[in-house]
Amino acid sequence: MSEENIKCILGKVFNNLADTIETGEFGEKIKIGITLLGSEHGIYNIVKGAEMAQQKDSSLEVILIGPEVETDLKIYPADTQEKQHKKMEELLDMGEIQAAVTMHYNFPIGVSTIGRVVTPGKGKEMLIATTTGTSSVNRTEGMVKNAIYGIITAKTIGIQNPTIGILNVDGARQVERALKELNSNGYNINFAESIRKDGGCIMRGNDLLTATPDIMVSDSLTGNLLMKVFSSYTTGGDYEAIGYGYGPGIGEGYQRNILILSRASGEPVIANAILYATQLVRGKIMEVSKKEFERVKKANLQGILRELKKDVKKEKIEEVKMPSKEVVAASIAGIDILELEDAVKMLWKNGIYAESGMGCTGPIVMVSERKQDQAIKILSQEGYITQRSGC
Repeated sequence: MSEENIKCILGKVFNNLADTIETGEFGEKIKIGITLLGSEHGIYNIVKGAEMAQQKDSSLEVILIGPEVETDLKIYPADTQEKQHKKMEELLDMGEIQAAVTMHYNFPIGVSTIGRVVTPGKGKEMLIATTTGTSSVNRTEGMVKNAIYGIITAKTIGIQNPTIGILNVDGARQVERALKELNSNGYNINFAESIRKDGGCIMRGNDLLTATPDIMVSDSLTGNLLMKVFSSYTTGGDYEAIGYGYGPGIGEGYQRNILILSRASGEPVIANAILYATQLVRGKIMEVSKKEFERVKKANLQGILRELKKDVKKEKIEEVKMPSKEVVAASIAGIDILELEDAVKMLWKNGIYAESGMGCTGPIVMVSERKQDQAIKILSQEGYITQRSGC
């Protein structure tokens, strides 16, 4: 072992010892990073929320990522949103922080977030699966995956046998059949019963208000809308004051513990999101996730999802050869999630390299900046977008 490594280890030991003497608590602190740029309420809204979380949990160390500000919290400097996300990912991959909270972050397709709200009916907490990102470009398949992602999150925060309810949106009955088949194949799912007289696991608006299930399964866009309503119904809509934010990005094989906040989030939600992240670290979300995905595979999840896809009778464009890869820094929004992959292939067909993703307003196609205008023109002509929309 090199002298430099020995010094590093000794440094950590003495830092931990100093923390123990100061707080009376043993063991390393859980380190949660939070990015500062992007809030509609300003940088100090984020800083104050972070300081609030730090005060609530002395076993936690909150680390800021962004411009230098006046605070006692540690800061990693970054002067743009792009740089702060790069630094955030670097700190996560190095293990310098165990989780991160951020805004305006694009997850890959297959990853979506589990929001956490406090409902007005009985003041009960409820997980909403999911609220940002996209589990699948097939809506019903995505909702089945959302249920699994919700179960992973619930178990991680200590709800060992969570109840599942399916919001009464398009595809809910297909999702119910798929989840019940998964249950009959050996993957235990505890279905909730609606408070309405006819019962069943398909949830109504009434069930949203009373938090009938521990986990409310929805498509991502509806879930996103619900999060905004539950978070800001007491403030008029421009300041999210209640709940824990939009939650962690979950997906098979996804290894970064990143939680999402709305840019309208206020100090209480920011603090709660950090504490939510701390719970996920303590509950070892990556380990729970791995175990649950292994269990659903044994219960024939892939076979069930294949059957779901057979119900979708949507014409696909012919297979085309992918152009040579290039850097894609420009995003095009306004594309329906069910047409996202076809939109990408349409650009390939026209010689433009493109990738799919998920932005703050929904699905996006990523292309080279120099080809953005040409790509928009093609997608408009082919009916994939009617106008260019941004965040």
